[in-house]
Amino acid sequence: MSQWYFIQPGQSERLGPFDADQAFAYVRQHPAALCWRQGLSGWQPARAMPEFAEAFESGPPQDMPPIPLPEQLARMQSDDIDYRIVGNDMPFVEVELDPGESAVAEAGAMMYKDAAIEMGTVFGDGSRQEGGLMNKLLSAGRRIVTGESLFTTVFTHQGRGKARVAFAAPYPGTVLPLRLAEHGGCIICQKDSFLAGARGVRLGVFLQKRILTGLFGGEGFIMQKIEGDGWVFVHAGGTLVERDLAAGERIDVDTGCVVAFHPGVSMDVRAAGGIKSMLFAGEGMFLATLTGPGKVWLQSLPFSRMAGRMLAAAPQTGGKDVGEGSVLGGLGRLLDGDNRF
Repeated sequence: MSQWYFIQPGQSERLGPFDADQAFAYVRQHPAALCWRQGLSGWQPARAMPEFAEAFESGPPQDMPPIPLPEQLARMQSDDIDYRIVGNDMPFVEVELDPGESAVAEAGAMMYKDAAIEMGTVFGDGSRQEGGLMNKLLSAGRRIVTGESLFTTVFTHQGRGKARVAFAAPYPGTVLPLRLAEHGGCIICQKDSFLAGARGVRLGVFLQKRILTGLFGGEGFIMQKIEGDGWVFVHAGGTLVERDLAAGERIDVDTGCVVAFHPGVSMDVRAAGGIKSMLFAGEGMFLATLTGPGKVWLQSLPFSRMAGRMLAAAPQTGGKDVGEGSVLGGLGRLLDGDNRF
């Protein structure tokens, strides 16, 4: 019976020996693997071997994450943190750190921390950077471009045992935990959705290549690219929906409802319909189109939508009585104790 050995492109680790059944199962989970057995002249793509042809007839499993690029694998070095998410409508994430471990967060996101955790501020995105001042300047520059602060807050456990720090969501919604190693080492998200993460994750810039997508896609040309292998916590407004898109599968989404997606997903915009629909349907002039393959995450309550409703009801815009249902106006406010005219 043939014994199979496998390696992944860009890696030197060899796996095996596997018997035929074990090799078939491995190929189903790792379609890009290279394989070898006695009788072969060298390492061959598993996809080219007739023994594994059936593994590719139905394609890889739909929940398979993208395969990390070699340069991404070389940079994977995030702290391995534990966490729990507390609450539903206004959640927060509590991160548990071992001695020496750190978490990074946006300024103002902290809710509480144990005394053994020291809080510091670093220039840039808080990742372990090599290259000195220039890399730090580039990191800080990326944060300015995406609308964030020049500095990131780092929380490091300097004591013994376990210690905890918590980060709260800025408005009602959902906290989405993502382990980047399970998503190909990279996700693309809206520029203000990053809440916190393990030390070692990197926040970069993702630029939309299409002009119309940048102008009318809801998030503009600039989105965040989060890379690494550790845990990150992304905030979405309202209820969160996760969709797995097959290759070529497309969904149309309100431009403000896109939270995050895999790099393999293509984002574009199209007209919402005819002139009448664009002007009077209330859905805006354009819709975002997301085309697979890959995962996408959508939110039911974009902050812009919530802020628009609040602004419409504000007294400065004449919206003080909007939705109150009072036909008495100011007299009604006197009777119910609301004397602020």
